Amino acid sequence: MQSNIIVTAVVVVYLLVMLLIGYLSSKKIESNTDFVVAGRRLGPLLMAGTLAATEIGGGSSLGVVQQGMESHGLSAAWYIITMGFAFVILTFLAPKFRAAMVKTVPEYFRRRYGKPSGIITSLIMFVPLIGLTAGQFIASSVILSTMLNLNYKTAVLIVGIVVTIYAIMGGLWSVTLTDFVQVFLIVIGMIIALPFGMNLAGGWDNVVANVPAETFDMFKGYNVMDVISLTIMYVATFTVGQEAVSRYYAARDGKAARQGSVLAAIVNFIYAFVPTLMGIIVLALINMGKFNAADFQDVGARYALPVLAMEAMPAIICGLLFAGIVSATMSSADSDLLGAGSIFANDIYKIVIKPSASDKEIMIVTRVTMAAVGVFATLIALFNTSSIVTILMFAFTLRAAGSFFPYVLGHYWKGASQAGTMASLIAGTIVVVYLEHVSKGNLFGLHFNQPIVPGLVAALIAFLIFSLVMPPKKQTTELAPEE
Repeated sequence: MQSNIIVTAVVVVYLLVMLLIGYLSSKKIESNTDFVVAGRRLGPLLMAGTLAATEIGGGSSLGVVQQGMESHGLSAAWYIITMGFAFVILTFLAPKFRAAMVKTVPEYFRRRYGKPSGIITSLIMFVPLIGLTAGQFIASSVILSTMLNLNYKTAVLIVGIVVTIYAIMGGLWSVTLTDFVQVFLIVIGMIIALPFGMNLAGGWDNVVANVPAETFDMFKGYNVMDVISLTIMYVATFTVGQEAVSRYYAARDGKAARQGSVLAAIVNFIYAFVPTLMGIIVLALINMGKFNAADFQDVGARYALPVLAMEAMPAIICGLLFAGIVSATMSSADSDLLGAGSIFANDIYKIVIKPSASDKEIMIVTRVTMAAVGVFATLIALFNTSSIVTILMFAFTLRAAGSFFPYVLGHYWKGASQAGTMASLIAGTIVVVYLEHVSKGNLFGLHFNQPIVPGLVAALIAFLIFSLVMPPKKQTTELAPEE
């Protein structure tokens, strides 16, 4: 009982600290640029922390522990390593992203290809961010309720209120600072937890002796094609996802953007093996008879790490780890929330609804939108309407498939055109929808686990053909000034 009180107290203090950071960050917000891209003042360390925290979520912590324990063994690490590969690739694009001096991805499309392209991409990118926010609220709430023995709906309200409030108060600046704390908690907390788990198993030799030899095969669960597909998917989604690319827009300069991306990759490479090894340790403990199926009966195999933590760690360490696990999903939720607000205010409200809106009014609309999305995502999480989340999450794949090449190549190729952009958006969407809902991943006799890969190929072909056949009147990579 005493242990549970300490664990709960640590998590509560963590949540209060997140709110405090949001309040203090609000003091630095004077303009919409401050709110949406943190005044473009992020250095490499803050860049790395917020990039890593945004992408290291529940799947990268609890999900990898589960994979390491159940089926993938050491190869579960590829799920996170491939994120690192994506960040390495993005180091070559980062200076270009920063130099564009935009606040959102749809703003880039609007200024590079024209108003219709900007409006379409804003809609394509706004909708999935609602689903992503709801999905992260659900994940955070399940984790919080499981670890602290709370009612699920109570946990949803706590997560929804805390994340929405601190994100609204300080915008990207508060999100960046909370992300930095959160990535520190999850990475350091997991690293500290590792020796406690090892000690419960009786040392590394005992772990190795009590798991199958193939557990340490790096390609047991993921083959080479899976690794390539995951890397491509991450590169595409990190590049056009407002929740990730906004960090590059917020960098102090191109050099800071590049260095932050490299450091984020290093964090992923180091962290990848920590939850993987924790999963292998749990498997060894099960085979040794120290854990049994009943230990996971109530919470499921996904929560192997909390079960291990309660068994093996002092209450204060357990509390820090639990705070880190909760923060892993919350750090993704706050970025999705801010991305949704930024796109609606800057690319829908300002462009379509009220072009005369002032900078201050746009910032207010951003906050109001974030509050509305936060409430809507909380309601989805409360009723756990998975069908809605599934639909919205499907849009997440669509946004990357069609918009990736117009966005990236637009920085380099003078001949990229509006016609090519529209063709890319349509072709990528058709292929992804076909693979996801019609052929179940099968195309020309081949099976694709990631529909985004053939979607990207179709989008590239369409983009190149239509850009060549219907080139822009003025060939340039420079962005048109805002009206």
